[in-house]
Order: sequence, then structure tokens, then C-alpha cells
Amino acid sequence: MYDVTIRDDSIRLGQFLKLANLIESGAEAKEVIADGLVTVNGEVETRRGRQLTLGDVVEVGGMSVRVAREEV
Repeated sequence: MYDVTIRDDSIRLGQFLKLANLIESGAEAKEVIADGLVTVNGEVETRRGRQLTLGDVVEVGGMSVRVAREEV
């Protein structure tokens, strides 16, 4: 697992998948989420607009990433 930093307190799941380079595009994010291939904190998530907050763990295709605070 590795950390991916965000600037704000939360980020939408679809945006985070792109930021973490787990998917190539918004269209791909929509597809993998709708197909039930994404988990957030160990539970399948089918909402692309799900708000992620610091510490949430997202997994896709065996890759796990954690939402982290950007160091200032």
C-alpha cells in the first residue's frame, strides 16, 4: 500500500482513482466502479461520487492506496 496525497479534506472516488494512476480516464473509472471492482475500506463501492477522506483505503485490481494529507 502507498499513500496518495490530496490538497483538501476530501476527494471524489473517481477523481482519486485518476490521481493515484489506478485508471487512465474518467470513463474507465465509471466502468470499474460500476462493475464492482473498487473497494473503499474493504467494502465494494459503486458510487463514483463517493467522498473519500483522509485515511480511507481504496483498492482496485490488487493495488491498495491510502488517502493522505499533502505535506506543507
